[in-house]
Amino acid sequence: MTAAELRDVVVAALRRIAPESDPKALPSGALLRDELDLDSMDFLNFVLALHERLGIEIPEADYPKLYTLDDAVGYLSSRQAGR
Repeated sequence: MTAAELRDVVVAALRRIAPESDPKALPSGALLRDELDLDSMDFLNFVLALHERLGIEIPEADYPKLYTLDDAVGYLSSRQAGR
């Protein structure tokens, strides 16, 4: 997948978790939990949605690598390449 496609996957996952939000309007470096008011369960559901859609294992130690939109896309891109 391209970075743009991964970004769309991340945005779709965020919309599932926070349907009232507009993740596409977020600044790329904004902290997702702060900007979208995600609690820990919301964030876990976000990670699970990414795993389900992409089949990429995301260990808990790597959760901080998903804190911003750009970070999430970069992380998923690197994990996808390593498969």
